[in-house]
Amino acid sequence: MTSSKSSQYIYTLAVTIVVIAGGTVIGWSSPALPQLQSPDSDVPLTPEEGSWVGSLLTIGCFLGALPAGSIADCLGRKWAIMSMTIPILTSWVMIFFAKTAMIFYIARLIGGLGLGALCTLVPMYIGEIAEESIKGTLGTGFQLMLVVGIVYAYSVGAAVKYTMLPLLCGSINVIFLIAFFMAPESPVWLVVKGRRREAEASLRRLRGASHDITGEMEAVEEEFAKQNEMNVPFFQAICTRAGILSFTMCLGCMFFQQVSGINIVIFYAGNIFKDAGSSLDPAIAAILIPLTMTFATIVSALLVDRLGRKILLQISAGAMIICLGVLGYFFYMKDNGQDISNIGLVPIGAMILYVLLFGIGYGPIPWMISSELLPPEIKSTCSGIAAGFNWLVAFVVTKSFQPLVAGVGSAVTFWIFSGFNALSLIFVTFVLLETKGKSIAEVQEILSGKKI
Repeated sequence: MTSSKSSQYIYTLAVTIVVIAGGTVIGWSSPALPQLQSPDSDVPLTPEEGSWVGSLLTIGCFLGALPAGSIADCLGRKWAIMSMTIPILTSWVMIFFAKTAMIFYIARLIGGLGLGALCTLVPMYIGEIAEESIKGTLGTGFQLMLVVGIVYAYSVGAAVKYTMLPLLCGSINVIFLIAFFMAPESPVWLVVKGRRREAEASLRRLRGASHDITGEMEAVEEEFAKQNEMNVPFFQAICTRAGILSFTMCLGCMFFQQVSGINIVIFYAGNIFKDAGSSLDPAIAAILIPLTMTFATIVSALLVDRLGRKILLQISAGAMIICLGVLGYFFYMKDNGQDISNIGLVPIGAMILYVLLFGIGYGPIPWMISSELLPPEIKSTCSGIAAGFNWLVAFVVTKSFQPLVAGVGSAVTFWIFSGFNALSLIFVTFVLLETKGKSIAEVQEILSGKKI
């Protein structure tokens, strides 16, 4: 790591601490719901109530993501991100004092507001502080730290009572506020606001005092001047060839990330392993999933700027087709009374391999793709819409999983998700644009048809 890049790594690490906090919001349901649904729970929840506690988070994320871009344009990237600790901390306080299912519902919705906004704000901030050569590597930090937060919630939740978990998860937000308080604002946002001196100071902190920032500042100002000169309204900009193609690609990546079935794995991991008849403790098996994804995301960070986005997504989709197909066949054997006593580890192996390959491609890349594909004049708004769309699809997938299993069985359900991954492979191969090593100006020229 060169000295000119070290600051970018440090500030990316600082901002992604809040993503760890967001990951705990996701991971909380896996260790907490079994305790809340047990007969000796202080607040006993029915399976249906538990399902809503798990899935209402995604509705909150959907609602929080939509205005995130506008909030970032108003407050700045830094302060918009810091403000999202308010709903997350509020949700933990409510969960700590909750005595009814309704309080849990409201708390999860509020927590989702903060998490959903962070899914737009943090990748946007990282994309605007990172230089081209390490943008992909730093961009994977969002997914990596999200999974670290899930691992934290799983691990701590397995060791403590659910009443202590909100305190231990909420404390991460305080650590973030301390670590990120002195971080620089996005130089891109400062240029947009006409604060040139502050933008130069921010860029010097990010690139190093000895680094010549003249060329980069001129490029940012030139891009902003071009936007001002065009002064294209949002709806006119999004209806251009580049706007339509880039937004379609972003929505496609978000859609296929969720219909890959990953949230089913996260929210219902313990139950899946239990239904598979595995002798491995479901709590231990569930922790293996985010641990595997953590490792996979690190691998992705090392490869994404070398191999490119498309090849990792293709490998990811291809492997998930096979893994979910194998998992479906296992449940087909189980449901038809065939002897599976000697292959109890098969679903675990298939699920771990599935998570490994998801984490290499479809885990981190959709979150970074918005900042690389979208034209600057629609980036803030469309990034929020894309993130909101992601969580809306997550809600539909999460709520439809159990009815699907009840209606067509586990085998067909997993084969359906395998089919979605086959469609995603076609999408990545024939529709998605490779952005590795390309500036935003080059990407827009290709999308607009001016450059092939």
